[in-house]
Amino acid sequence: MPGIPETSEHRRPILIVLHQERSTPGRVGQILMQKGYALDIRRPALGQSLPDTLERHSGAVIFGGPMSANDGDDFVRSEIDWLSVPLRENRPFLGICLGAQMLARHIGGSVGGNGDGSVEIGWYPVRPTEKGRLMMKWPKMVYQFHREGFELPRSADLLAEGDIYPNQAFRYGENAYGVQFHAELTRMMMHSWVVRGSSRFTLPRAQPGIQHLEGRMLHDRALKAWLCDFLDVVFNRDEAASLQRAPRAASS
Repeated sequence: MPGIPETSEHRRPILIVLHQERSTPGRVGQILMQKGYALDIRRPALGQSLPDTLERHSGAVIFGGPMSANDGDDFVRSEIDWLSVPLRENRPFLGICLGAQMLARHIGGSVGGNGDGSVEIGWYPVRPTEKGRLMMKWPKMVYQFHREGFELPRSADLLAEGDIYPNQAFRYGENAYGVQFHAELTRMMMHSWVVRGSSRFTLPRAQPGIQHLEGRMLHDRALKAWLCDFLDVVFNRDEAASLQRAPRAASS
């Protein structure tokens, strides 16, 4: 089992759950470290276990991956079941893409693709709901790379919506969040995804690779600013309260 990095009580490490050997937490990891958190990185798909409690962590993030939340792999089922830990202990949790779909599955929502086969692969608009607007400033365009979406679970609050897949971000309880889109990609990560994922660009509603890279130049600054603020909303209540009183404008 990976060791838990030593850090101060105020900045206990964030548990980072990744799904491939070469996956990284990207900007999420970079920003969390800049905010003073160490990272406890684990890969259940490679046999690494998740902790029975988050008492020694400031929270957890489950990232995306090429698998589906509907898959029957042991590690997929185990991760979905493990989400009872942050929910039971009321610890901050963020699910990104697959991680959000796992959270939706855990609390009773379904996960699946659109009937017409349409996907979101590229840059697409999102709109905050009223609850989302009250929480913070949101970007107008976000980066997506998925063929499935999640049904909004009962008792969850929808924070942002889109056109092709309507449910884009939600909050469950006080401290659990799920987002369908990817704000964590560094420039190198995006270039890698565009190369390795090019076979998917012919799927319905997918964008060609050049639009991924052009969109980054147009929209990435606002998305990065949102991510920095959003991580405070999830993991730092004091900063989040200040942010909610005076949201920072994000230029695009």
